Amino acid sequence: MTIMMERGARQGGRSGTLPRLLAGGRRLAEHRATYGQIPMRRFTGEDGRRVLIRAITDAGLRGRGGAGFPTGRKMTSVAAGAKRPVVIANGCESEPASRKDKMLMACAPHLVLDGAVLAAHAVGADRVYLCVERGTSIADRLERELAQRDDPVKIKLVRAPRRYVSSEESALVHFINDGDGRPLAAPPRPFEKGVGGRPTLVDNVETLAHVALIAAYGPDWFREVGTRSDPGSTLVTIGGAVARPNVYEIAPGMRLGEVVDAAGGAVEPIGAVLVGGYFGTWVPMPDGWGLPLSHDRTGPLGTSLGAGGIIALPAESCGLAETARIVRYLAEESAGQCGPCMFGLPAIAGDLAALAYGRCDPATRQRLSRRMAQVNGRGACRHPDAATRLATSALATFAADVETHMDGWTCTGVSRDPILPLPDKRHRDRSWK
Repeated sequence: MTIMMERGARQGGRSGTLPRLLAGGRRLAEHRATYGQIPMRRFTGEDGRRVLIRAITDAGLRGRGGAGFPTGRKMTSVAAGAKRPVVIANGCESEPASRKDKMLMACAPHLVLDGAVLAAHAVGADRVYLCVERGTSIADRLERELAQRDDPVKIKLVRAPRRYVSSEESALVHFINDGDGRPLAAPPRPFEKGVGGRPTLVDNVETLAHVALIAAYGPDWFREVGTRSDPGSTLVTIGGAVARPNVYEIAPGMRLGEVVDAAGGAVEPIGAVLVGGYFGTWVPMPDGWGLPLSHDRTGPLGTSLGAGGIIALPAESCGLAETARIVRYLAEESAGQCGPCMFGLPAIAGDLAALAYGRCDPATRQRLSRRMAQVNGRGACRHPDAATRLATSALATFAADVETHMDGWTCTGVSRDPILPLPDKRHRDRSWK
C-alpha cells in the first residue's frame, strides 16, 4: 500500500493508490485541473439525487468524524424528511490529538466544498453551513476560497466556539439556531429536526471530501483501497515518539506497526499507542503492533480509528499520568449540563491523579472503578462515556504500573515532559456563545 507523506505527489484522483484527498491543490484552478468540475449533470433531478445517494451507499463510505456511521444511510434519513433539509459541514476539529481536518481544509478546501455541494444536492438542501473553530487562520482562508466559487447552493461560514464538545453535531445545530455551543441533551436528533427545525445532515469535512471523489469516480473506484467493511482511504494524525509526526493518508486495514513506520518509525522504545484520540483507547506494545486499524472496533478493548489521532507513548513515560492529565482536561471541557460530567469527571480525574502520583490506596482504587461505572452511559451526551473509555483502557494497558503505584511508588515517567498534546490554556475558549 502506498502512503502519502505530508502532502505527497500530485498523482491525480483516478489512481487507485494514495494520495487521493490531498492529490490536488489549494487554489480553485489547481483543484479543477486535478479533479475537474463538480459532476452535477450525472445527478440531475429527483432520480439523480437517488442515484447519488445510492453511489455513496454502495461505496460503503463511513463518517470520518469519529463515530464511523454509514454516510449513505444518514443521507437517506435526511432526504426523507417532511421539510427541506440543511447541510452542516463540520470542520470544528476540537480533538487536540488530531489536525487532519485542518490540513485538509488548508490543502484541499475545494474538494471539501465540492462534497458539501453534492451532499446538499443529494438530500435536497438549499443551504450549507461550513463550521470551523473561531480564532483560527483557516476561517479567513476559507472565506477567500469561497469568494472564488459560484455554487448552486448557498454556503455560509460559521465560526463556532473553540470548546471540545462544541463540535458535537447537536452542539453545532444549537449554536446555529440559538448562539449556544453546548450539545442538546434530548431528542430529536439533527437528522430529524435540526437547523431551523429542518432535517439536517451533519458530516465531517473529510467525509464530504470523499463524497466528491465518489461522485467523480464511482463506488468501485472508492473500494479499491481499504477493507470490505471500511473501504476508501482515511486521514490520520500520527504524533508522539515518531520520527516524522504529521498527517498521513492511509488505507483502513493497515497494521498499527505499519502506520507508525509510515511516520518514520519510533525514535525510542514504545510502551503503548493511543488510537482514536481522546475518545479512543490505549493499545499496549509490543503486542499491539499487528492490530489492524479501521473504523470498526477491534481487539479486546474495542479499538477504533475514531477521529484519527494516533500517539506513540515512550516506554519511559507514565501512561497513568498522561491519562490523568487528559481526563482532567476533558472534565474542564464539560458543558456542565448533567451530573456525570459536572461531578463524575472531575472526581474520576482526581482519582486518576492520585493513582498516577502514588497517593492511591485500595479504597481510592475501588472508588475509581465505582465512579466510572456510575458515569458510563448516563451523560446527556457521549462526552463522559468517552472519558471513561479512555480511563478504563489506561487501567488495563498500564495494569503493572497500577500495582506499582498502589504500593506508594511512582515511576520515573511522571517527571517526564507530557507527550499527549493539549491546547494552550491562554487560547482556550471559555464561552459557549
